[in-house]
Amino acid sequence: MCGIVGYVGNKSPKDVLLEGLKKLEYRGYDSAGVAILNGDRFDVYRAEGKLSALSEKLAPVRFSGRIGIGHTRWATHGMPTEFNAHPHKVKGISLVQNGIIENYAELKEELLEKGVKFSSETDTEVVAHLIALQMDDSHDLVAAIQSVIPKLRGAYAMLVVSESEPETIVAFKAGPPLILGVGEGEILLASDVQAFIDHTNKAVYLDDFEIVKVKGAHYEVFSLDGITLKKPVVALDLASEKSDKKGFKHYMLKEIYEQPRAVANALTPYVDIENKRLSFDSLGMQGAPTPKEHLQALANCKRIYIVACGTSFYAGLYGKYLIEPIAGVAVDVDIASEFRYRDPVLEKNAVAIFVSQSGETADTLAALRLAKEKGLTCLSICNTKASTIDREADLHLYMNSGLEVGVASTKAFISTLSLFNLLALYLAQSKDLLTEEEETRLVDGLLALPSLMEACLAYDTYFKEAAQELTNYKGFLYLGRGHSYPIALEGALKLKELAYRHAEGYAAGEMKHGPLALIDQGMLIIVICPRDKFYEKTVSNLEEAKARGGVVFSIGSGDDKQLKSISKHYLGIPEAPWMTSGILSVIPVQLLAYHLADALGHDVDQPRNLAKSVTVE
Repeated sequence: MCGIVGYVGNKSPKDVLLEGLKKLEYRGYDSAGVAILNGDRFDVYRAEGKLSALSEKLAPVRFSGRIGIGHTRWATHGMPTEFNAHPHKVKGISLVQNGIIENYAELKEELLEKGVKFSSETDTEVVAHLIALQMDDSHDLVAAIQSVIPKLRGAYAMLVVSESEPETIVAFKAGPPLILGVGEGEILLASDVQAFIDHTNKAVYLDDFEIVKVKGAHYEVFSLDGITLKKPVVALDLASEKSDKKGFKHYMLKEIYEQPRAVANALTPYVDIENKRLSFDSLGMQGAPTPKEHLQALANCKRIYIVACGTSFYAGLYGKYLIEPIAGVAVDVDIASEFRYRDPVLEKNAVAIFVSQSGETADTLAALRLAKEKGLTCLSICNTKASTIDREADLHLYMNSGLEVGVASTKAFISTLSLFNLLALYLAQSKDLLTEEEETRLVDGLLALPSLMEACLAYDTYFKEAAQELTNYKGFLYLGRGHSYPIALEGALKLKELAYRHAEGYAAGEMKHGPLALIDQGMLIIVICPRDKFYEKTVSNLEEAKARGGVVFSIGSGDDKQLKSISKHYLGIPEAPWMTSGILSVIPVQLLAYHLADALGHDVDQPRNLAKSVTVE
């Protein structure tokens, strides 16, 4: 969602804020702005569109102060226009927000009755007015904010400055992430460590309803009732947090190429590589010892609930197709926003798994809290360590994918599929369904994945050359059976996200139940058909489609002459065990979507209307 950055220090705040906001562009945005101290006032500059528009406005401006706040906005309330851009300034109070104030309408009505005038359509301006009114009484920024927070309902993180306390930033959160960067003679605040990683590797993660006051190079964290809190300072891994295209045209293409290494990084902590055995000794947070009662609950569980959103939901569905046949455990997969609102009936001996690259997805976090209220052991699969979902879960698996800048997830998805492979094997092992020989063979297959994925990357050139032809199709139908079905869903999602073309993912057996009506020469049928137990049935479905004029693009195993004979285009991925073949087929569908979008001239890293981390509903 929105990006927020704050700075207090000896450097030029304009330069630091613009640099930080640039690092947060991947989150998606439609306007940007800053408020920087200049003499005895905070000057606000805002611009619609890309950050370059704001940079042009700021280029000739010089500021005397060494403190400021900045924002990239992803519109929720109000059109993406300059007057709705942040920061909002009210009577000397300037404020930026990431999130949503759910009860802003009733708060705004109360303010209107008091004669307050609004200059925007946003929910954020309501908070600025509330703080400004409290400042009239308290004349203390922290006290004013403490009075306002109980009135707010929603998910939000905010930075506030006041001309009555010009050397101070006050920040607070309830939901979305907010991190303090502690540098040498400077303090930074941001919604993502990317914004300050070039300045410091020391971070303090704020929890909900905590307030931090930054003045000069010093900071103090308070609870909502004013008690001073001691917060741990976390040392970040600079190498894994820094972003660079490394010569690739887009971050997304670089991240597709990083997937073999991402899978290796995901597997390594949970595998005894020398003996090719599972090593689930540490499912604690960031490698800490695993609470035995939670590990026992996982090993003995009779049912699993997997809860996630978007691409992570498809990864969870893939997990279901692995865990049920291998471990004999019933698995339900839910979209987080549906799970939390359908009043789910949850079995007491179940485990709930929550998948989120960012670890901050609002619906997934709310679902986790619901599951914990019901007494379930909760396991998180996250890429961002110390994120909210990671901190609140009982057990932890880490994608270890490194930074993912492209809005459309790639390596985090494929790392999650690898972790579900491991989890399925662990559950089977814990239930004595896996012999040592079988475990060694299957783990060996997983360890071979990175090299097989390297071979799939060779199709990059193929799709680059085929991209222009792909632009001629009006729609795309992705088909798969078994664990290839979630890959078909993910392939269709990637094409919609990036190329803005209509695409649907279907279980191949559903062709007769409607999709056959769509088939003509303008519809490309992309089928994922490895040589598994579903092979013959999937080929039969394709024959039906071809008989009705369908144009088939198939992804199969090795040199499959039968698939070739019914396909206009055929790609052979390396032959692999059924558990891992689906992971290999992900790369071609990613490359197809990427090159089609690039050929159409779209912004691949920042697709329209989308944001990287949906931290609010």
